[in-house]
Amino acid sequence: MTRHTRSLWIWLAMDRHSRRIVGCVMGARDEISAVGLWESLPTPYLDARCHTDGLAAYKLVVCGSLHVIGGTQHIERFNATLRLRVAHLVRRSLSFSRKQAHLELLIWMFIHRYNASSR
Repeated sequence: MTRHTRSLWIWLAMDRHSRRIVGCVMGARDEISAVGLWESLPTPYLDARCHTDGLAAYKLVVCGSLHVIGGTQHIERFNATLRLRVAHLVRRSLSFSRKQAHLELLIWMFIHRYNASSR
């Protein structure tokens, strides 16, 4: 039996000083999701310096000198914590959501709890 799975990427934006998640979108690893992440950001962050992993899609939304490749260790640490604490992201055979909406809800709940505890 073959299963057709679709990759879902979790795009996150983090304030480097407060370490709070300030933007999030879930989708493919493409320009549409990059725009979605940009649109999820509060206004004060739209002209801030952005540290990324160098994916070409970021060039569509982050302009020139505001785009810095590298310096992503804080968000990578958060990603490791997210994988550790949300079992649905680790192994599909142990626990997974049959519906994407359920997975998205779990991730949003984790982000809100994380932000509330980092005050």
